[in-house]
Amino acid sequence: MGVDAPLFIFSLIDEGYLLFLVVYFVITLSDLECDYLNARTCCEKLNFWVLPEIIPQAILNALLLLTGHWIIFILYTPCTAWIIYRFMTKPTGNIGIYDPTEIHNRQQLKNHMKENLCKMGFHLVFFFIYLYLMIYSLIKGDDL
Repeated sequence: MGVDAPLFIFSLIDEGYLLFLVVYFVITLSDLECDYLNARTCCEKLNFWVLPEIIPQAILNALLLLTGHWIIFILYTPCTAWIIYRFMTKPTGNIGIYDPTEIHNRQQLKNHMKENLCKMGFHLVFFFIYLYLMIYSLIKGDDL
């Protein structure tokens, strides 16, 4: 068993966590949209989980680079870069990516919902890719 099987087992667990987190984001944003939550509570909940979303995704991206899985790395990088970009370029004065004073302005709620639904699709696709690669590397027993 080479480095591929443990890498893809970790990747599968990591993607499962990220998929769960994005589903939580979508549910919380839909609760805000339906007025089950106020904007401040919703944004505090979501901003708390932004950094725990970035770190595992960046770690997985770095592991893909270090182990030489170039194609998967190139496909996985845009989502990681987008999340880091959004975190680094949040407007000054906002409490985080999700700001309660602006979330209802200029269709930001709809944009956040669309972004998280796209991330959900992205993580769902990669979850099954890593599942396939994990099974393949465990059956073959050698590196890809």
